[in-house]
Amino acid sequence: MANRPIKQYRAGNIQGAIWFNEREVKDAIVGFKTVSIRRSWKDKDKDLWREETINLRKQDIPKLMVILNKLQEELLLSDNEEGEDDE
Repeated sequence: MANRPIKQYRAGNIQGAIWFNEREVKDAIVGFKTVSIRRSWKDKDKDLWREETINLRKQDIPKLMVILNKLQEELLLSDNEEGEDDE
């Protein structure tokens, strides 16, 4: 049976999923959760669907959120500045 995500979320072509994983540590099976983020798009030249996935651990998510917020802030500030120059 294939490993299925515990929970999935989708917004357009972006999908996030939570997975339960197990690993042996010191002769004991330890369970832990990971997250995958997937972006899908259609390659119109080849008429194929493509995707890319990044897998993260729980401790990676706050770091990713900080980086994404900074990137969004920069893009929004840049867009506003460019828009003001056009007026």
